[in-house]
Amino acid sequence: MSGTVEGIFITAGAGQPMTSLAEAKAVAGSGLDGDRYAAGVGHYSDTPSPGGGRELTLIEAEVLESLRSELHVTLLPDECRRNVVTRGIRLEDLIGKHFRVGEVLCEGIRVCEPCVYLEGLTGKSVNAPLVHRGGLRANILEDGTLRIGNSVALES
Repeated sequence: MSGTVEGIFITAGAGQPMTSLAEAKAVAGSGLDGDRYAAGVGHYSDTPSPGGGRELTLIEAEVLESLRSELHVTLLPDECRRNVVTRGIRLEDLIGKHFRVGEVLCEGIRVCEPCVYLEGLTGKSVNAPLVHRGGLRANILEDGTLRIGNSVALES
């Protein structure tokens, strides 16, 4: 079971546009360098998160494509507010497991469910179609650099 990284995104603050990067520094116990959640200024930064999972968020490119093909809703990778867009791996299968994104060791925590906040930012009806398909919340266990084209795979 493995996939690849197709996109990496961060933003400095809640509600601000996401910036696409070719690579990003992942900091264990914190998040991606320069991202709102690593800085503690994301929209939900003041809400308790059992087990964490705010350090890194991922979503499958295939889910975004299915929104477009099945529901005629275009949600671009930078609009979904997730840090990493993957292809070729079911992210839900990584919950409770250690996996690597390139050199970065992570732990899958839980599904990253959508919220009405996302609909408010995008003006698109994406909340219901993304329920249970909104991606993965993960903790970063080892520092490293994420890069476009990195593999995403279970740690053996």
